[in-house]
Amino acid sequence: MVTTTGSYFHLHMISDSTGETIITVARAVAAQYANVTPVEHVYPLVRSQKQLDRVLAEIEEAPGIVLFTLLEKDLVERLQAKCQEINIPSLSIIDPVMQLFQAYLGTQTSRRVGAQHTLNAEYFKRIDALNYSMMHDDGQHVEGLEEADVVLVGVSRTSKTPTSIYLANRGVRTANVPLVLGIPIPHQLETLKKPLVVSLHATPERLIQVRQNRLLGIGARTGDDAYIDRQAVAEEVAFSRRLSLKYDWALLDVTRRSIEETAAAIMKLYADRQRQRP
Repeated sequence: MVTTTGSYFHLHMISDSTGETIITVARAVAAQYANVTPVEHVYPLVRSQKQLDRVLAEIEEAPGIVLFTLLEKDLVERLQAKCQEINIPSLSIIDPVMQLFQAYLGTQTSRRVGAQHTLNAEYFKRIDALNYSMMHDDGQHVEGLEEADVVLVGVSRTSKTPTSIYLANRGVRTANVPLVLGIPIPHQLETLKKPLVVSLHATPERLIQVRQNRLLGIGARTGDDAYIDRQAVAEEVAFSRRLSLKYDWALLDVTRRSIEETAAAIMKLYADRQRQRP
């Protein structure tokens, strides 16, 4: 066991591709340790011995935990040898899963670097979804809402835009429309057949907190503006709920949800709806 310096430790993440997989896994595990914080060293696109040289030098200078997703055997052996030499732990994130697949499927892997990023139909579906979502952000081009997979509605600061972009990156064509007290909703929202409409809502307290941070971020005043007035915000929330009940929109509370959790809940709603359709 290597002792940490104070409440920090070095975490080296090495990938022959973009590094998204290893970063996601490492952060999910690191989040379970509240009293220590990783100092992240990320090395994407490591595919040659020369590139590995720089990585090994940095590991030796700042020893810590080494995680990697390398498929080239020579690079793996050299990295593991170096870690053993300086007595620090190293682990391949992808190898145990590949071995499990191989044992079950009874066939060898192709060991193709970056195979998950192939420009296939799924990739172009994501690009199309991103283009659609950006074009239909914040109530724009409502005449095209019927072409969406999901339409998000909600009052200001319910994370409609970031959730839309996250869903689009998963290949879900997502539009979002703001609900503003006193302003009629677009008539297109009232007659949608194909898309799943999800109404995002949060407690007034949470909305006020987020809105105050937003105002401070842009240097605006935070006085008695109706935007952050408790009574006014509560009326907005009630207005949003009434519309949701009237049009039978799915309701999703985002008060304590991250963008990822919100998107996951929406994707489950969408998948359930698709299964129920004839």
